[in-house]
Amino acid sequence: MDRAPSTPRTNITGRSAFLRMLMDEGVDHLFGNPGTTELPVMDALVEYPELKYVLGLQESLVVAMADGYARATNRLAACNVHVAPGLGNAMGSLYNAKFYGSPLIVTAGQHEQGHGLTEPLLYDPLVPIAQPMVKWATEVTRLADLPRILRRAAKIATTPPTGPVFISLPGDILDDEGELDLGRPTRVDAVTRPSDDTIRRMAAALLQARSPVLVAGHEISTRDAFAEAATLAELLGAPVYQQTVAYGAHFPSEHPAYMGELTRAQAKVRAALEPHDLLLCVGADVLRMSVHSPIDPLPEHTRVMQISERDWELGKNYHAEIAVKADVKETLRALNAELARVRSVERAAQSSQRLQELASRNWSARRTRLSDEVQAAAGAVPIDPRCLVRALSDTIPRDAVVVDEGLTSSFSLLSFLRYRDPKSFFGLASGGIGFAVPGAVGISLGLPSRPVVALIGDGSAMYSIQALWTAAHLKRPITYVIANNSSYRILKERQVARRGNQAFYGMDIREPAIDFVALAQSMGVRATRVTRSADIADAIQAGIASGTTNLIDVGVSDGFGR
Repeated sequence: MDRAPSTPRTNITGRSAFLRMLMDEGVDHLFGNPGTTELPVMDALVEYPELKYVLGLQESLVVAMADGYARATNRLAACNVHVAPGLGNAMGSLYNAKFYGSPLIVTAGQHEQGHGLTEPLLYDPLVPIAQPMVKWATEVTRLADLPRILRRAAKIATTPPTGPVFISLPGDILDDEGELDLGRPTRVDAVTRPSDDTIRRMAAALLQARSPVLVAGHEISTRDAFAEAATLAELLGAPVYQQTVAYGAHFPSEHPAYMGELTRAQAKVRAALEPHDLLLCVGADVLRMSVHSPIDPLPEHTRVMQISERDWELGKNYHAEIAVKADVKETLRALNAELARVRSVERAAQSSQRLQELASRNWSARRTRLSDEVQAAAGAVPIDPRCLVRALSDTIPRDAVVVDEGLTSSFSLLSFLRYRDPKSFFGLASGGIGFAVPGAVGISLGLPSRPVVALIGDGSAMYSIQALWTAAHLKRPITYVIANNSSYRILKERQVARRGNQAFYGMDIREPAIDFVALAQSMGVRATRVTRSADIADAIQAGIASGTTNLIDVGVSDGFGR
């Protein structure tokens, strides 16, 4: 077979070639915070008005916005930061993107080659800084290599398991000019399924298990496999839990088999899994925990099977008797067909009976009971955080997208929030805070027809509050709900639980209190304050109806009488 002809060679500058290739790779927004070394890129933007430049006021915000856009669209996104300090600022957000697996091209301007040798102001080698958080990192040292590097970076970022990549762009490369073959995009088809023999072995193991249980994970959302995962649960009559870290909406919450999220408390997870002899992890992290506990979350008698495109997760912490590296959606389609083919009439009846038995304790039943409990706290001042999340969940329209970084204030959010589609919820994948304020901007740009509601703790919001300016500048329909307890409640709770100490040093945000209404207004955001549970729904409805950026400061209890 003859090789496809190369693209015509073009006389072009490095800066223009960079932007043209980004657009050719499907990038339509470039998130950035420019510095002197990025001026070549800014200069070339006039040639490509269809490429929308989104200004963030600090580099961590820039990466988080691009991360949110990639999550919302499942497409390649790009962002540009400024030399070594800027890349340093961005590392926390890169950590978030790494755990979610967001396909990002992250670039940073670098001093001209040769000039860097003199160690000028703001210089440091960029590749070693980025390497721990990305799939691939490199620096362009010749203009002739720019097309190959950028095309390779896009291919690596978008190939499952997806994730960010990094390119250092020296100023002399961007300003150089020459004849270049800009090449063409490559996308790797990774939509694979296991062999027929493996599918048969999986089906046999699931049907032979006394009490199988499913853990629904990240890849069900990113591969749009809600329907296939629901069918599997119905064929088996198996309960379904969401993985311990809720990256997103991983399973339709109102399905009769859905039991809710597994917590990150080892003893509780072990108790939930104790009745089950076979655990099938579907595109999920396998019992990823938070703080240490001497209790192992997996019971000794519970066998494990896994399906994931992320080979690092397979058998990472627990032996998997069948470990499948494949696309979740395609694998479930094949597995469901095999189960339907070989399942006996008696086993089908048993599955139906099991689903009926879950009705009294599934997510929907638990939601009703919890709602009744929360009603008793409806008059509390400061507001009980459970009242906030119940009101939010009951008030938002069906097409709303919820972004969560409420930490302790949103602890019960997933007990109330209905997952209606894989894009209805985005959570804190890495545990590192600061994503939600800027991430909501990227998500809103990626899902422009849907209202976005971001629930964020006051402490978390202050990691990235400057992103309100970008949201207001772009007039995005985002309602920011600040759960304001004037403290780092999660630290207080853990210190009391683990140390028995209520001397809370460095855990209060008071004296002076932060005025989120005034802060939001200073960045062009309409804002209001709510102090009673009865007013939450009206405030959220008004915020969403405004069709633009707004903020609601909700005073909630810190749990310790303050």
